[in-house]
Amino acid sequence: MAIQAVRSYRDLIVWNTAVELTLEVYRITESFPQSERFGLTSQLRRAAVSIASNIAEGHARSTRGEYRNFLSVARGSTIEVEVQLFLAEQIGYVQAPTLIKARSHCDSISRMISGLKRAL
Repeated sequence: MAIQAVRSYRDLIVWNTAVELTLEVYRITESFPQSERFGLTSQLRRAAVSIASNIAEGHARSTRGEYRNFLSVARGSTIEVEVQLFLAEQIGYVQAPTLIKARSHCDSISRMISGLKRAL
C-alpha cells in the first residue's frame, strides 16, 4: 500500500476524526437543559470545535515547532471535552451508553495527536 502525501489538513485522519467528534458533541448537547445553553453546552461545543480548528491551523503554520504547539492545544481541548462529558454524565444530562462514540473519538484523537507530534 502506497502512502499518500498530506497536502491539506483535510487529508489528516486525526482532523476528520475531530470533525466527527464535533458533530457527535453537538448531537449529544442538543438534549441538555436550556439552562445550560450558555454553560456546559456552549463550553463543550467550543472545546470540540477547537480540536479540529487547532489541528488545521497548526498544519498551516510554517514551522514544525508552531505545528506542535497547535497540536498540544488540540490535545488539551480533547481532554477538556472528555472531562466535560464526564461531568455531564455525573450531573445526569446524559447516560454512559450515549457517550461511547464520543469517548472513543477522544481516545483516538489523543493517540493520533501524540503520534503526529512525534513524527514532526
